[in-house]
Amino acid sequence: MIAAALIGVLAGVASGLLGIGGGILFVPALTAFAGLDQVGAEATSLLAIVPVALVGSWRQLAYGRLRLEDAAWVGVLSIVGVGVGVVVANALPERALRLAFAALLLWMAWRLVARVRGRARLNG
Repeated sequence: MIAAALIGVLAGVASGLLGIGGGILFVPALTAFAGLDQVGAEATSLLAIVPVALVGSWRQLAYGRLRLEDAAWVGVLSIVGVGVGVVVANALPERALRLAFAALLLWMAWRLVARVRGRARLNG
């Protein structure tokens, strides 16, 4: 329970501060420190993201940075995507799911580094 609470607090702070998706942090942390399997960690992450997203959106709305029409489209279409993703996640072997998630993390890291390097060249 303590590990889950720490994961929640740290991922929440990182999500709010850096604007990253909580699942990027929740899923690996839940598998590494809370003893969940990949599918269990993903399912837990999906539910845990709801309050984080609501609070973050509410605060950004107060700053005038939330585009409600875009948020509504993303939210509605995400429902379809999550439904498909759950079916696929339950059909795949856990190892394949872990490797796919690791590949996603590596790709996201590469994109972030490429973006920062591109900005450094423009400013340098």
